[in-house]
Amino acid sequence: MKRLPLSNSERIGIGAIITALPLGFIDFRLAVFPLAIFLVMCVAAPFFPRISFYLPVISRGSSGKQAVALTFDDGPNPKTTPELLRLLKEYGAVATFFVVGEKAAAHPELIREILSQGHSIGNHSYRHDALLLLKSTKTIRNDIEATQSVLKQLGVIALTFRPPAGITAPGLRKALKRSGMVTVNFSCRAFDGGNKRIGNLAKKILSQVRPDDIILLHDVTPKPDSLLPEWVNEVENILRGIKDIGLSIQPLSEVIEKPVMIAGTNPSAMD
Repeated sequence: MKRLPLSNSERIGIGAIITALPLGFIDFRLAVFPLAIFLVMCVAAPFFPRISFYLPVISRGSSGKQAVALTFDDGPNPKTTPELLRLLKEYGAVATFFVVGEKAAAHPELIREILSQGHSIGNHSYRHDALLLLKSTKTIRNDIEATQSVLKQLGVIALTFRPPAGITAPGLRKALKRSGMVTVNFSCRAFDGGNKRIGNLAKKILSQVRPDDIILLHDVTPKPDSLLPEWVNEVENILRGIKDIGLSIQPLSEVIEKPVMIAGTNPSAMD
């Protein structure tokens, strides 16, 4: 099996060792510094995926256009997904839904409806375990492949993976090798806590969104449920506001210039 090229973490680790060796001959205490810096980077890197420390991570688009991509995590959801599809259709926008495997298995009709309306699907793990990426490579691979299996039965092969909470780790790189998937995160978010904090959601997004941003929103019922109408209104304000500031909402595949999924049984039918 072809060996993966060195990751940034491996290159930096080798550099830290090479730097530490001569320093150790001068004073053993000096050798600790490059190794300590590397250790700190290893601990912090999972929470800063944009630096692509453990593996390449797409966090922004590369189209150079006045366009953004809209993505929704954690669904599908019988209360929120239909509302999103209605709004997206009304505003002529195409989005990508990074779905949770067990939810997709429970609501296959929603996956089919997402696809039938021209949107794309990405893999967001099977159970959305926030600690998944801190587990073994085998556990990560099995989780991702479980979701792939569900989606394949529904007529789609996801080519993009978004880790729970956006956290990356060394095992993810090896886990994705066999599938050929790429990791896609985001560059614009409102820190809504998975629709637990929806106040001023639109204002937070619109105040920071820039061309080629990948916007993160959530496809889950707000808490409490009574806030559902308010959340729908906030999402509509985002859709309207993006156009008002001169940006267009384009498919994620166009913004990142990579296919997001393969639809149907024809391998050439890429989104």
